[in-house]
Amino acid sequence: MQPQTKLPKVGTTIFTVMSQLAAQHGAVNLGQGFPDFPVPARLVDALTRAMQAGHNQYSPMTGVPALRQAIAAKTERCYGWRPDADAEITVTSGASEAIFDAIHAVVRAGEEVIVLDPCYDCYEPAIDLAGAKAVHVPLDPATFAPDWNAVRAAITPNTRMLMVNSPHNPSGAMFNAADMQALIDILRGTDIVLLSDEVYEHIVFDGARHESALLYPELRERAFVISSFGKTYHCTGWKIGYCIAPPALSAEFRKVHQYNTFCTFAPAQHALAEMIEQEPGHYEELGAFYQAKRDRFREQLLTTKLKPLAVPGGYFQIADYSAVSDLDDVAFCHWLTTEHGVTAIPLSPFYETPPAGQRLVRLCFAKNEATLDAAIVRLQAL
Repeated sequence: MQPQTKLPKVGTTIFTVMSQLAAQHGAVNLGQGFPDFPVPARLVDALTRAMQAGHNQYSPMTGVPALRQAIAAKTERCYGWRPDADAEITVTSGASEAIFDAIHAVVRAGEEVIVLDPCYDCYEPAIDLAGAKAVHVPLDPATFAPDWNAVRAAITPNTRMLMVNSPHNPSGAMFNAADMQALIDILRGTDIVLLSDEVYEHIVFDGARHESALLYPELRERAFVISSFGKTYHCTGWKIGYCIAPPALSAEFRKVHQYNTFCTFAPAQHALAEMIEQEPGHYEELGAFYQAKRDRFREQLLTTKLKPLAVPGGYFQIADYSAVSDLDDVAFCHWLTTEHGVTAIPLSPFYETPPAGQRLVRLCFAKNEATLDAAIVRLQAL
């Protein structure tokens, strides 16, 4: 029997496709966004101790209490507001699960969710599975800044949710205080729920402040704010994230979460609680750690025919390849992997309608210097 697909536009993700291609051709993989350097030693040691101490069974559905308390304290330290660890914080199996749960908690069939293109590829399938419609509003194709007038114009009586992402994947663009005020003005007086994807919250550069929705009372009272330990602690394979939301939204969120994954990897939750409390310097210094990588990689790219764009936050470098090829971005990334041994991610899969003639790719610089150096040698040959 041939089943009727619920996701007709979905195939294998571009990240899986390009990583498989990289493995087949022995390419330097700057595509999929994972670090190739170690997890902090303190965190690994804490995980081992947690397993040896017997923390190997189901955790509470909302997350290990010590971790939720640690998240609450960290949130207060970073944003000057302390969420209720019992009523407003839920630990999830990665940020992707949290995004799925948030959408399915409040979005009903026939409703609309506004997303800003380019956007991460897990957003729209979750919206589709809810029977809702993703309404795509493009960001500026050169700066990736939002057009708030266009966002306002996209709102209809069916709009249930607005999804934002800062620092932005794939571009690294960040909201500023004026953007946050525009967001407040647009949502004021509506019943629209905000989903703020903040997984790169600690990877910000050049002295900028991460403008979290949690900094603004009018936003946090209507928001699911989602973050990721994988991005902050170099452990993407652990798949642990969390959602902060007001009690009423958290209650609905947890209804979905408990029948999706119920809970997540228990010993790692204990380890992360210890890490957050005992080594706050890790997340406080993360921006400087990655800024050094960004700056070094940018200088190296300037010795190639690729043109690096500005990177305010996150650990991805957007590069213009128009001086190298007129291939579309998917074909270029395939060619770059198979013929020159470097894997990048095309931007077009992040769009409903990619800008005509756009020649941009995403490179991940969350890598060891040796990995980046090897990629540069190959890119210099273009």
